[in-house]
Amino acid sequence: MKMIAAVDSAWGIGNENKLLVSIPADMKFFRETTTGHVIVMGRKTLESFPNAKPLPKRTNIVLTSDKSYKADGAVIVHSMEELLEELKKYDSNDVYVIGGESVYRQLEPYCDTAYITKIDYEYVADAHFPNLDEMEDWKVTECSEEQTYFDLEYHFMTYNR
Repeated sequence: MKMIAAVDSAWGIGNENKLLVSIPADMKFFRETTTGHVIVMGRKTLESFPNAKPLPKRTNIVLTSDKSYKADGAVIVHSMEELLEELKKYDSNDVYVIGGESVYRQLEPYCDTAYITKIDYEYVADAHFPNLDEMEDWKVTECSEEQTYFDLEYHFMTYNR
């Protein structure tokens, strides 16, 4: 299983259920990487999408404790046990965890690859990604040349364990 996220310099990923910044090249990377695959997210992540609709051309799996939650076009699961059972239907190399914070934290132990767009700026954030730089079993295996978007500098990074 893989994780994919854009993080700021303090590993922030969002504020008030919105991304910290929208970088077109990062959005393109996300779209190209996850299209045709399985994406796993929490309810608030799904609700942050346009019209709160599942992303097209992907299998959308939503983890929520709300037993009455419905989302057309998404598979809804209500516990880690139910999620792990659902994920047995898919090749784990085809599964991408896309947020938010609690879903990343719960699934990080099951992942072996993380695609991180690391932005060299610290935003006000109320949601964070696990800091892989502080975890001994995660190592940077790829790092792009420095990218820029207006005055923002960022790198596309791959972490593996």
